[in-house]
Amino acid sequence: LVAGVATGGHSLDELLAGDADEGSARGLKRSLAYGTLRWHFRLVEILRALADRPPEQLPPRLRALLEVGLYQLLSGETAPHAAVAETVEAARELGFARAAGFVNAVLRRFQRERDALLARLDTDLAVRSAHPRWLVEALQREQGERVDAILEANNAHPPMWLRVNRRRWSVADAAAALEAGGWQTFRHELAGDALRIEPPADVRRLPGFADGRLSVQDAAAQLAVELLDPQAGERILDACAAPGGKTCHVLERVDGPCELTALDVSEARLGRVRDSLARLGLAADVRTGDAGEPGTWWDGRPYDRILADVPCTASGVVRRHPDAKWLRREQDIAQFARTQGEILDALWRVLAPGGKLLYATCSLFPEENGRQVAAFAARQEDCMRLPIAGMPELLLLPAEEHDGFYYALLEKQA
Repeated sequence: LVAGVATGGHSLDELLAGDADEGSARGLKRSLAYGTLRWHFRLVEILRALADRPPEQLPPRLRALLEVGLYQLLSGETAPHAAVAETVEAARELGFARAAGFVNAVLRRFQRERDALLARLDTDLAVRSAHPRWLVEALQREQGERVDAILEANNAHPPMWLRVNRRRWSVADAAAALEAGGWQTFRHELAGDALRIEPPADVRRLPGFADGRLSVQDAAAQLAVELLDPQAGERILDACAAPGGKTCHVLERVDGPCELTALDVSEARLGRVRDSLARLGLAADVRTGDAGEPGTWWDGRPYDRILADVPCTASGVVRRHPDAKWLRREQDIAQFARTQGEILDALWRVLAPGGKLLYATCSLFPEENGRQVAAFAARQEDCMRLPIAGMPELLLLPAEEHDGFYYALLEKQA
């Protein structure tokens, strides 16, 4: 899994989608994969200091295995003797029998030199926080003194937020059922349908999930429906719908029938939207299409509300997707910004006069957020920015309570 992200450009979610393991084996595999990817930029510098050749010269699968072994020793999730023995044995099983002694030597050396080695390496913020240097420097420029808290949050295990389907359950009844099952529950001050549970659990074990009364969705993402405020009888577009959480939340919240189009450029990812709609007993017009090219999917009838949760660098959800540290590059910011601008211009054409468009990203960069919206509003004479909680926009930073998210609400003047 780790090597697949490093060499194949695949996301961890894509690689885990075909994981057939169950129970403890499934949990251990995911824990090691997420943990190793989360701390990769620190682990690779540790490996560089311990090995007699640069990590870049090692076979990708052997390098990934060494990082997994080092992560186990660093995190303490596995007893040290077991971590070393199992990593050496795994080297043999993966076809690196001749490198077994090398693997053993690297891990044993780390055990001996750990304290002095980490004291030296961790003077560098990028290494200590396990982030690519460009990302640390970009966050320092934009977030200033808040950067340490953001980097720390990125390396924490994400909280488990649930969304209560108010068509089938009340938040109070859901909390009571979860607490009776042994979980603690916590509310969110802004997201009315959200419940955070402790400890996190396999969602399939939760009461109410199988029959469509609960879904997993971060509280910050749930704010989209609070801000869009969809109404019965409206024509609504979720323009970048997959994997479908916001599509389903809109339908759960609208008090009466509405006409909702769930659009996404990826037909494969729309499968998840359809699965969620079926589990929750909801219906939408699910279409494959590029939000930036309405001519390929729009029927000519304008929408009253549009949710534009656009593609972005995902810099606000790194703790949920630690592989983003590997997969994203600094130049991606400008590339995403161009795409976002094209999508905004295209969607504005299909919005009805008097209609509202909610622009959303899970990014922390102003090029994708405030500057993007300001440039768009300057291009469109009929665009009025509506306040959110008394402010022109809402930027949520990664914190204990929620992921990083950005929202701006725009109204098309009649």
